[in-house]
Amino acid sequence: MTLDEIKQLIEFIKSNELSEFELEHDGVKIRIKSGSSHHAVTMPQMVAAAPVMAPVAAPPVAVAAPAAPLVADAGSELAIVKSPIVGTFYRAAEPGAKALASVGDVVRKGQVLCIIEAMKLMNEIDSDYDGEITSVYVENAQAVQYGERLFAIRPTT
Repeated sequence: MTLDEIKQLIEFIKSNELSEFELEHDGVKIRIKSGSSHHAVTMPQMVAAAPVMAPVAAPPVAVAAPAAPLVADAGSELAIVKSPIVGTFYRAAEPGAKALASVGDVVRKGQVLCIIEAMKLMNEIDSDYDGEITSVYVENAQAVQYGERLFAIRPTT
């Protein structure tokens, strides 16, 4: 919507003595309120569609992180475990419990590294590698996005 079109809307509101006007078109939202001596204009606001997850009727299950690529880091090969879902990252099975995986821990393929809560379901994230945890990228109870780095593992050969 152009500035001239917005000005025409304001003139239309004045001439018809409207106190409030709202228009949403092609993801652009314009809201105009008129008072006794001023006009407030809310400029375009882009509306993004939120991802929709289908409801899950099954009990919580373990979700394995997708195969992570090996990434070179200071001369060594590291496997990066990424989040397979959007949710809240937890390092332990319950508050106050010992972390499931910490820097320096040796983990086995299939071992639970963390839990991600999504839609009130607790999803266990397993390691796809045998090796040593070299980094934990996310703080406990922090929101994570799909594909976000969670752990770096130095695989054993």
